[in-house]
Amino acid sequence: AIKVSCVGFCGVSNKINDTAWTVEEQYFNTTLSLADKGVLSAGEHNFPFQFLLPASAPTSFEGPFGKVLHQVKAVIDTPRFSKDYKCNKIFYVLCPLNLNDIPDIEQPNTMSVTKKFSYKLVKSGNVILTATSDLKGYIVGQVIQLRTDIENKSGRDTGAVVASLLQKVAYKSKRWIYDLRTIAEVEGSGVKAWKHAEWKEQILVPALPQSILQGCSLIHIDYYIQVSLKSPEVSVTLPIYIGNIAVNRVPLSPSRSVQHLPSAVVPSAPPEEEEAASGYHPMDNVLIPTKSHSQQQPFSYAPGLSFQEADSEQTGSPNHPTLCLSTGATVPYYAEGNVVPVPTASSLILPPEYSTWGYPYGEHPAPE
Repeated sequence: AIKVSCVGFCGVSNKINDTAWTVEEQYFNTTLSLADKGVLSAGEHNFPFQFLLPASAPTSFEGPFGKVLHQVKAVIDTPRFSKDYKCNKIFYVLCPLNLNDIPDIEQPNTMSVTKKFSYKLVKSGNVILTATSDLKGYIVGQVIQLRTDIENKSGRDTGAVVASLLQKVAYKSKRWIYDLRTIAEVEGSGVKAWKHAEWKEQILVPALPQSILQGCSLIHIDYYIQVSLKSPEVSVTLPIYIGNIAVNRVPLSPSRSVQHLPSAVVPSAPPEEEEAASGYHPMDNVLIPTKSHSQQQPFSYAPGLSFQEADSEQTGSPNHPTLCLSTGATVPYYAEGNVVPVPTASSLILPPEYSTWGYPYGEHPAPE
């Protein structure tokens, strides 16, 4: 007999790049018999077939500790003691994540933290770190507009400021396994004593799997923008979503105007505690220069997968969508033409080589 099967499943392993799955879940498994037993004459034979995929099938995904895999398998059963003939073909499923379905996705994302700045047990003052992104969700090829305010209300200079786009993938095996990756990173200069500094940067979202694998309970994907100071050690983390359908930017009403974005305000007088420690100092407003960008573009693509390379000069779209795979925990995504954002004022942050932290033997908390 000649049979063909259509299978969709997720497998998770405790070991990196191991397909001996510890935990599995199946989404669909259908088999059709295309021909009963008999004799095939010499020559080429075609056996058409079709399968209806369930709407609940999750998006394809490939990571170091697990995969969401969809494939078609064909087999020719031969008489006893003869070798069976088998082949299989992987195909990709994309269930688009519409960012507009997420509440408040069009709102700015902001967070602030205050850190006491001490040196050799002597209190020097406080540092206030505030980070704001223009949205809470983005699509591939879109630019994250990031603003950082730092109030250095102390007598010492801070260390460098670093902004990172982080990906955290959680795999549900016998215990949760966490894979945390730095997708892109940019570094700015430190802030002098008694300065109120502002830093504006942009990060380009590279080819990344979407935030929600709808229908899959074994793999969870989260993204964060983390802004941190090296000295004093302090950071803020903004959770964001990566989706497939962009946020619909409607004109803001006066009550939701960008002018109302939280920004660090310099008080007319410092708190008593700071005044007692270091005395009052007026604070100047300054801009933070950027020291370094992760400007590399080392995309690696799936073996055997070829597609038309996007040319930066290209203006037309190809006749069919381009299938792209990025480094690390990946998912294919389709884009009409080349995904090139509009030109911007400052340099864009492109994805560097991934640095991988695997936690196969214990839990790793989410960024705080």
